Amino acid sequence: MKHSQVAEDVIRAAVQLFASRGYANTSVQEIVDAAGVTKGAMYHYFESKDDLLFGIYDTVLSLQKTHLDAIISAGGEVDEVLRAVCVDVLETSIEYLAEGTVFFRSMDMLSEPRRKEVVRRRRAYNDEFAALVKQGQNEGKYREDIPLAVLIAHFFSDVHYLSYWYSEGKPEDRTLAAVQITDLFMSSLRRPDVHNGSPGDDASLARHDAR
Repeated sequence: MKHSQVAEDVIRAAVQLFASRGYANTSVQEIVDAAGVTKGAMYHYFESKDDLLFGIYDTVLSLQKTHLDAIISAGGEVDEVLRAVCVDVLETSIEYLAEGTVFFRSMDMLSEPRRKEVVRRRRAYNDEFAALVKQGQNEGKYREDIPLAVLIAHFFSDVHYLSYWYSEGKPEDRTLAAVQITDLFMSSLRRPDVHNGSPGDDASLARHDAR
């Protein structure tokens, strides 16, 4: 998706309208009127309303994948890498909470090719995340008495449930919530017969306290 102020204005207007009126009940004309642009300007960046709905989530997908690749490339102990990934996906999901909420409510209305593209990209992210958990299992750090798929679902269910309870009072609340949820997940991964606190645990909280 090409980025410009016009595209950002259109997406912002679409998110607000889709949230209040629903995707099916919102027309392209209402979107361009709210964004203060012409249909021609919108169609320069989005081929259709379907393309616009995909574009709303594309920003989040692309950002999280870029961050994931950068964190993994930086290397480090699996605890530190996985913790950084968890905090990032939570923080970015909160930052784009409205976009994510609108998308998941309307995803079933996407065209089949677009829906398959979203599934493919989310699965690619999931596979890299799962590989980190598997690495921790292979190193004897994480439990293996629970299926890997269940462990992964446990974390991402918290991510997807954010819109039902999260309300930001201060900007720093975003990081605090991300760290706390990550702490709970990392604790749940530990083998019951091993007590090996991660150096990343104290470090992440120290970084938050210093803000």
